[in-house]
Amino acid sequence: MGVQTSSIAANLETLRERILRAAQRAGRRPEEITLVAVSKTFPAESVRQAYAAGVRHFGENRVQEWEAKQPLLVDLDATWHLVGHLQSNKAIRAARLFHTIDSLDRLELAQKLDRAAASHESFVGARRSASLHAARMNVLIEVRLAPEETKSGVAEGDLPALAEALLALPHLELRGLMCIPPYFDDQEKARPFFRKLRELRDALRRNLRGSPALHSESASAAEESLLPEMSMGMSHDFEAAIEEGATQIRLGTAVFGRRAAV
Repeated sequence: MGVQTSSIAANLETLRERILRAAQRAGRRPEEITLVAVSKTFPAESVRQAYAAGVRHFGENRVQEWEAKQPLLVDLDATWHLVGHLQSNKAIRAARLFHTIDSLDRLELAQKLDRAAASHESFVGARRSASLHAARMNVLIEVRLAPEETKSGVAEGDLPALAEALLALPHLELRGLMCIPPYFDDQEKARPFFRKLRELRDALRRNLRGSPALHSESASAAEESLLPEMSMGMSHDFEAAIEEGATQIRLGTAVFGRRAAV
């Protein structure tokens, strides 16, 4: 069932070249972009092979699936992202298993994560496998930029209020925004969504600068240091996302190969 190590390593070599070229087109450095390998449906051995090839950030879509894999990978010094929709009743488990929740979209969920993060026991499982620079749990807000009703994410108009509320939660660290545009065969059609997320981030930076809700060490930060992360771009459109300012790209099939039907 496993994917050959050489295949994953070769895929990553090709991807790094593509990331480099996309960054150069945008006048950026490739070091500014973090590749998050999305290992949904792939076995722990595939994750281990990607780690051996240099990947240090991994994303999972489901709490239950990562619960099964995590004991097999606890020795890896990696950062584990939850990139899929999180149900409120799984918030405590997610806080225990992941370093960062990249799909936060409502205040009720944020409050549950904040309470879970307040407990050292909630953090210990994830913190065995990576050293984080902050005591708070990192989160990204997922923004719904497409009209499909099935898409998760906060509505654009509700984003400022949610961001302000998150800044007041003592155990969460709001790091930026995430979006999932509709699927297009032509990645140029996804570009306006990536550009829109950047514009929303820039507007939030201006609005939140000097906010009394900012944590004390962030209150004096320059505007550009607020909300530093933009997670956008997947295997089929990540180059356009990089050109529009992505700092994290979430790649699954481009790293691991085609997924089996689930």
